[in-house]
Amino acid sequence: MTDFLALAQPGVQQLSPYVPGKPVDELARELDLDPASIVKLASNENPLGPSPKALEAIRGELAELTRYPDGNGFELKSRLAARCGVQINQVTLGNGSNDILDLVARAYLAPGLNAVFSQYAFAVYPISTQAVGAQGKVVPAQDHGHDLEAMLAAIDANTRVVFIANPNNPTGTWFGPDALERFLARVPGNVLVVLDEAYIEFAEGDELPDGLKYLARYDNLLVSRTFSKAYGLAALRVGYALSSAQIADVLNRVRQPFNVNSLALAAACAALDDADYLAQSRQLNDAGMAQLEAGLRELGLSWIPSKGNFIAVDFGRDTAAINQALLRAGVIVRPVAGYGMPNFLRVSIGLPAENARFLEALAKVLSA
Repeated sequence: MTDFLALAQPGVQQLSPYVPGKPVDELARELDLDPASIVKLASNENPLGPSPKALEAIRGELAELTRYPDGNGFELKSRLAARCGVQINQVTLGNGSNDILDLVARAYLAPGLNAVFSQYAFAVYPISTQAVGAQGKVVPAQDHGHDLEAMLAAIDANTRVVFIANPNNPTGTWFGPDALERFLARVPGNVLVVLDEAYIEFAEGDELPDGLKYLARYDNLLVSRTFSKAYGLAALRVGYALSSAQIADVLNRVRQPFNVNSLALAAACAALDDADYLAQSRQLNDAGMAQLEAGLRELGLSWIPSKGNFIAVDFGRDTAAINQALLRAGVIVRPVAGYGMPNFLRVSIGLPAENARFLEALAKVLSA
């Protein structure tokens, strides 16, 4: 029998498939639970549900499902360009921001080249890098966050891409404007810096640097964002990149045609116009974060401070048994042992009742 794994290119052979948060229906089947009784706080989803304006826009597109979507995404790109203060030819659309990361790897990485990223960084960075046969250079984290100075030192003549996330997933850590400025000013001009801002909308004011403010000065910068988190459209898979026009042109040469579907395009356009929904998402997240932090403090637990819509909780010991007990209680959170953090569980911010359910279940598990 032919060994098709052995026929795959070496980088692919060494990969493990990405493991998403456990779906509600899967847990219900496994443990014979009522799906309605299960709380899912595993995938950093927006607990509000989608924007009513986005739902209305989707309904308006249903009669045209026999048609291909606009392959250029003109309307969404136009709105994003206007909102972000760039030209339309600086916008690249992706099937979620994961697609953007993969486009970068396919366009700029190859065997003999490398990408630099942090320990405890998003799993897609090494997956996309290895899938094209390039080397991933993992830089040890500093307090679970990016050590930007060490990442600069890791860049060599074969480095083509540096992936940095602000805030970072799964740790929630972040860096400020001064740190980003110093970093960008010292990265060689022939190295593409991918600034992954999937959670940027949960920050307000000057809490985090806005990557868009640096695009005009650094033509090797690409800012990646998504509609999956604060905008509540995770199921539709729509993300985008903002970069120089030349980088966008390169990415569009490898981008699959029609990579963003019609429903996603329409919903994203509508979501951009729903300022009230975005404000409500931020308020709910801030309140939920405070609720979880207070509850964890009462349980004597510590956590990594987070600027995302999730929190990584430190149990001081392997969490496999704790996670299994929570699953039996109908509460899904995210183990992060695959990130090299076996003592942590990542918990997404939910509705107040969902947060309370998690804390109640966790208290019972820890006292058992």
